[in-house]
Amino acid sequence: MPGRIQSIERAAALLRLLSGAPQGVGLGEISRSSDLPKGTTLGILRTLQHVGFVEQDAETGHYRLGGGMLSLGSRYLDGNELRARALNWADSLASLSGESVRIGTLHKNRVLVVHHVFRPDSSRQSLDVGGLLPLHATSLGQVLLAHDPLARPEGGEDEEGTVADLPAFTRHTITSPDALAVRTAAVRHAGWAWEAEELVEGEVSISAPIHDRRGLTVGAIGVGGAVERLRDEDGEPDMQQVSYVRDAARAVSRELGAIRF
Repeated sequence: MPGRIQSIERAAALLRLLSGAPQGVGLGEISRSSDLPKGTTLGILRTLQHVGFVEQDAETGHYRLGGGMLSLGSRYLDGNELRARALNWADSLASLSGESVRIGTLHKNRVLVVHHVFRPDSSRQSLDVGGLLPLHATSLGQVLLAHDPLARPEGGEDEEGTVADLPAFTRHTITSPDALAVRTAAVRHAGWAWEAEELVEGEVSISAPIHDRRGLTVGAIGVGGAVERLRDEDGEPDMQQVSYVRDAARAVSRELGAIRF
């Protein structure tokens, strides 16, 4: 019978260590806690980082679990009530809208994509399940910011806790915390969000909140696609698409027991 593979055991030990430290851990502390030389620890971390299981904070240098680990949790995601209840409605939304559909929840100040339905055509697309998206630059995230009191955009404070500009992904990204507060207030009032080229040039997304039986916002569902398909000639969102998204959000909310729908 083959013996155990030491390198895999060590990698698993580091992943377990990082799973208990959502804010990240420095190389020295990881090395000490795992009783491994720094060189060995760094080699394992860089390998895990390469495959997406670990990520490193650019400012602090600390390591934490990456989005790739979340994609491995398909068994959990399949059992997640939100995803399970939303499957049929997400498929219907993709069919009606002709666009890709994503469902996201709040995770460590970002949006965790728990379900993704491809745009129903023959175009080449990549699966985003388990991916992490910025709250401030996506309509899914802006919905969560507007309706979830625990949501805070990543990068909105510096190390001293002072309000700081948010990271820009395109020239359209909202980077001012004050401007983002105005946007989220508008989203809260409207009951849906949209962003145009704030995360990716040439792409628009539209999202609405999903509520549970307690009336809490537990996620968001939205469509995403090309500017020319989701924005009208006046530069406004296609209201038919908004209607599709809001109807889908209400349907999933009903599935979760939200009585007001």
